[in-house]
Amino acid sequence: MIAVGSLAPDFSLPDETGAMHSLSSYRGKKVMLIFYPGDNTPICTSQLCTYRDNFEKFQARGIVVLGISTDSVASHQSFANKFSFPFPLLSDKDKIVHQLYDTLGFLGLPQRAYVVIDESGKVIVSFAETLPVFFRTPDELLAQIDTANASEQ
Repeated sequence: MIAVGSLAPDFSLPDETGAMHSLSSYRGKKVMLIFYPGDNTPICTSQLCTYRDNFEKFQARGIVVLGISTDSVASHQSFANKFSFPFPLLSDKDKIVHQLYDTLGFLGLPQRAYVVIDESGKVIVSFAETLPVFFRTPDELLAQIDTANASEQ
């Protein structure tokens, strides 16, 4: 995983509509990257639906949420339409961003991981789930972000 305190590498990836998202375009905002293994899988669907259902908690803190997987734009479009996610799903089919953020696990498979980047582009939270069948709840993520914010001040 990318180290806390390092500058987040910039990237540009297409979302489920084909629109490009560059990390640098979010400078000045807190950004949470949610790396997840795959669209339409039971755990990932549950994870992203939980974040969808609690999206206002992230919005209230001014946090931009971006989901990232190695699935195609077409797969993301179908997944997003099916579950009405209020945040973009970015396609990293070539695993370039996964490599930049060191979120590939055993045999090069995508891990379930989280990276939070502060307004200046610095990584303040970075971790991967030990077991892929678990994911952090919104409240657990927000508590980690609050702890990181407190230690920055």
